[in-house]
This record gives sequence, structure tokens and C-alpha cells, in this order.
Amino acid sequence: MSLLVMKFGGTSVADLERIANAAQKVCREVERGHEVIVIVSAMSGKTNELVGYVEETSRLYDAREYDAVVSSGENITAGLMALRLQELGVPARSWQGWQVPINTTSAHGAARFLSIPRDNLDAKFREGMKVAVVAGFQGIAPDGRVTTLGRGGSDTTAVAFAAAFEAERCDIYTDVDGIYTTDPRIARKARKLDRIAFEEMLELASLGAKVLQTRSVELAMRYKVRLRVLSSFEDTDETSGTLVCDEEEIMESKVVSGVAYSRDEAKITLVTVEDRPGISAAIFEPLADAGVNVDMIVQNISERDYEDHPGAVTDMTFSIPVNQVGRARNAMEQARAAGKIAYDDLAVDDDVAKVSVVGIGMRSHTGVAARMFKALADENINIKVIATSEIKISVLIDRRYMELAVQALHDAFQLDRPDVGADRTH
Repeated sequence: MSLLVMKFGGTSVADLERIANAAQKVCREVERGHEVIVIVSAMSGKTNELVGYVEETSRLYDAREYDAVVSSGENITAGLMALRLQELGVPARSWQGWQVPINTTSAHGAARFLSIPRDNLDAKFREGMKVAVVAGFQGIAPDGRVTTLGRGGSDTTAVAFAAAFEAERCDIYTDVDGIYTTDPRIARKARKLDRIAFEEMLELASLGAKVLQTRSVELAMRYKVRLRVLSSFEDTDETSGTLVCDEEEIMESKVVSGVAYSRDEAKITLVTVEDRPGISAAIFEPLADAGVNVDMIVQNISERDYEDHPGAVTDMTFSIPVNQVGRARNAMEQARAAGKIAYDDLAVDDDVAKVSVVGIGMRSHTGVAARMFKALADENINIKVIATSEIKISVLIDRRYMELAVQALHDAFQLDRPDVGADRTH
């Protein structure tokens, strides 16, 4: 008998009616002969409500008590889901993190998995349990305290269980019916993908695609856990949604699989920095220490001698999330005050967006960058910064042109057509 992991997010279990709908989907998998581990999030809005209770109760911040309160939302959902399944005649019970146990580090609010022993759940499956409903987002630290896993914790919990229990597949139920070539709200011709490689999904997630969290995709790729993203609100079967899988399972890989974007970017330029060994480390170490997430980096070197700057100088440009500009500015000013770096000016452009094309087919095809840049040039969109990886090209542009850029690139690579741009050499 094969085992499935099914994860339902907050919108999928937002109220009792939706919990009942999710339970029906679980019941159908049991009828198909599967044992099932269900991972549930808190009901939509419940976590924010619990956070509000904490803040209203005390201005003191105790991470351990915060986790104890906030994690209770998932416990409620797990109990309600188990009750509904029992009502449908399915042998089910709820499990909290400490009961499994889900062993984690002690980093409250951002704990990491240490281990998920199979013994307790396996024993109950042997006794006749068909469904284990596990509260997501939580675990237990070595000192016995409840921990939470941070953003995307329930997705990551689902993948971790699928890996630990060698599940046939991990189904992520959400409010969309799969992974699209780009945001359908921007490009009307956006097409749902039947399959996408782990690496492509990881790039899309890190670039702003919000269907799956980066951490869960990283874990799935490491342990070869096949993920399926599908809608909680539609009737589904074995062919529904999008399968996120190993590249070897994709017979025809397109050169470009998707276009991603991020609106909330800022570009920072340190003007006239001395070009010497170690200058990059002197700039980016303080940023890392301040928790600034640096993305794209460009260094412009000039060999000209300036009156106040004998020798080569450089302008160092990098992009960061726009909400981290203040942190970055403070880190650079402190580094300059400490004599670690010197620069003439710190220029901030907080009206930019990042647009990227992603595809494993880039490894074996040339001309992707040329086609991308021409598509943007044809729309009179100026590129401020360029960054590349083996399967990705990203550009920074004026934010006002972001939607136009996404549409232009989607059209340029004909992503609305499944038969165009495929590598048929496999």
C-alpha cells in the first residue's frame, strides 16, 4: 500500500466548509488504496489573530511563549480535520509536533528539522489508522519546548514527511490549480505547466513566484520528493495540477519555462569606491551581518585617476528588497565611519523591478539572452542591471515597465504554446 502526503494551506481550510471539502479529497485517496499523511496549516487569518493576542497581552517578547501560542492554530485545524474524516468513516487521528515527534533545532520562530522518526505513525498505521493529520509549521526542540518553522513552514513540513516516509508523492493543495508560465493576472496567455523541474521551480520561487516557498523546494530537490501543486477548490484526478520533479522525468524541456518578477526591489550604488583586493568583502560582510539580502551585483571599474582618488576606482551596484534599504544604508554608513570602506555617495533607486526568464533548456541552447534583450529593447525598456546563472537571466528595470516586460518576454519565448521551444533530443 503506497503512502501519500497531502498538504492543505490556510485558504484551503479557512472555515468548516472548506475543511469538509479537504476531508473529501483525503477520503478519495484512501478509497484509492493509499495511506495518507495530511499536513494542515492554521485556518486563514488565525495565525494573525494569535499574534495579535500575544502583542495585546504583553510588550515583552519571549520567543518560546510566542511559538507556544502561534503554533496552536495548526492544532485546531488538525483536530477538526481528524473529526471530519472520522465522520466520513475514515480511521484518522490528529498529531501535534511533539507527538510524532518532529525534532527541530531550538531556533524559535525559524527552527530547522533534525529528524522525523517513523515509529509512532508506522505503529498506528499497522493498527489500522488510514490517515494521520499532522499540525504543520511546528516541532519540538531538544529541551522539549514547542518551536515554529518560520515562513513556508507547513509546505516544508509536508516535504519533510514525504522524504522521511518515502511517500509516492507530496500533493500541495492551494488556491491556484498549478504552476503557470507567468502570472496570469499580467499575461492573459499564461499557460499551466504539466511538469516543471526542481531547479526551475527553485529559481521561480526565489525570484518571487509565491506558489511554493523556496525552502520546501530545496528540500524536495535534495530528497527527490515529487511534488504536485493543485487546487483545493476544483475536482482533481491523477493528471491535475503541476508535477514538480527531477529533470529526468521531463522528456521535452523547453528552453525557457517561465517568466518571474519581483516588484519590491531597490538598487543601491556606492559611488567612487577604491578598487582594491578585499573591497567586495568589506562591503558585503556588513550587509550580511545586518540581514540584508543582496541579489544582483555589478561592479564598474575605471582606471582613470581622480584628483581625490589616485588609482583605480569602482562604482559598486547591487539590488536588495526595498524594505531593507534603511538597514543597508545604516550598515554602509557604519562601515564607512569605522574606516572599513570609503565612498563618495550612496545612491538609492527604489523604483525598480526585477524580471527573469528561467529554463533548464538554457544549458544547451544559445541566444536566450539576445532574444530577451531584443524583446525588451523593442518595447523601449532600458536594462539597469543584468545577472545570470546556468538556467536563469534576470534584469533590473524601471518598475513602471514591469508588466509590459513580463508580457513581452512571455510572447518572445512563445510560452503560451506547449509545442514551441522544446528540446526534442531526449
